[in-house]
Amino acid sequence: MPGLYLSSLSLSHFRSHKGVRIDADARPVALYGPNGAGKTNILEAVSLFSPGRGLRRAAAQDMARRPDAIGWKLTGVLRSMHQVHEVETWSEEGGARQLRIDGKTASQVALGRIARVLWLIPSMDRLWIEGAEGRRRFLDRMTLSFTPSHADATLAYEKAMRERNRLLKDQVRDGHWYVALERQMAEAGTAIHANRVAALEQLAEAQAQAETAFPVAELELTMTEGEMPGTESDFRDALSESRFRDIAAGRTLVGPHRADLYGVYAAKGVPAADCSTGEQKALLVSLILANARALARDFGAPPILLLDEVAAHLDAARRASLYDEVCALGAQAWMTGTGPELFSELGERAQVFEVTEDDAASIVNAR
Repeated sequence: MPGLYLSSLSLSHFRSHKGVRIDADARPVALYGPNGAGKTNILEAVSLFSPGRGLRRAAAQDMARRPDAIGWKLTGVLRSMHQVHEVETWSEEGGARQLRIDGKTASQVALGRIARVLWLIPSMDRLWIEGAEGRRRFLDRMTLSFTPSHADATLAYEKAMRERNRLLKDQVRDGHWYVALERQMAEAGTAIHANRVAALEQLAEAQAQAETAFPVAELELTMTEGEMPGTESDFRDALSESRFRDIAAGRTLVGPHRADLYGVYAAKGVPAADCSTGEQKALLVSLILANARALARDFGAPPILLLDEVAAHLDAARRASLYDEVCALGAQAWMTGTGPELFSELGERAQVFEVTEDDAASIVNAR
């Protein structure tokens, strides 16, 4: 199967790192070192080789190394489907993030066509017990991995909804002000919902076909109130009919921004929110692996995986199973941990790097 991996990664004035260069092959990458050494910052850098704001969802100016704050730059050699691309992304003095692919200015959608990156980080451990917004972001990230244009639909929808909400808060009752905005919301919102449904179908198929040591999660797209209109025309009508109710609320009450993701531990028939902390973590790992398997089939190569501190929260058996499944998938998985012993089950199947706290050098040492 054709591969997708970073063979070179350079960080300049990014987060805690003044300068780092890592040369790697297609095998999993294990990064170990003390807390605060900057391991997660390296994973965040890799996450910016895909569309969006990265695994921390941070603004570009917040990624600059302190106290320098002169801007930052990431450069990588991305090997994707028998092709080699040089990718550069940077921000200058707090400005917006910029992107070049093979020396030419590019959009994030263009980046999504050549790369797929998935991640599992500790903040996602509360996915099943936090509010619906976090689950929507999780679902949209999975959806974006299948459909890069999902980002454009989401941005268009949110922009139109912000303008409509401004009218609602100003108690504007003249329908002529709403028509164009509601048409934009209906078009983009219908696409968002269809993309999400398609992504869940691909995940379900990938889980059904896989042999895995992790529990299967049955997922359902629900609405926090009412139902999602079935067609673009129905959505336009629903927005029109809901105007007076929305004026009273001061916000839009119908649409894909009201969606939620409901999960069930399939073998036990228990809602994910009611599972133990360990079971919830195992379900998340299962979903990331299913997403990766589906992408390997859909995109033609497994995605790059970012697994932050995942080894520390799995017992030895589950940890070994995770490594076996990642290696069987053929994914370049970037993983972090405090010590090399957490990756001992990988043996020669992985490349191991030590991340030091020596800020003067900011060197990542291979072992």
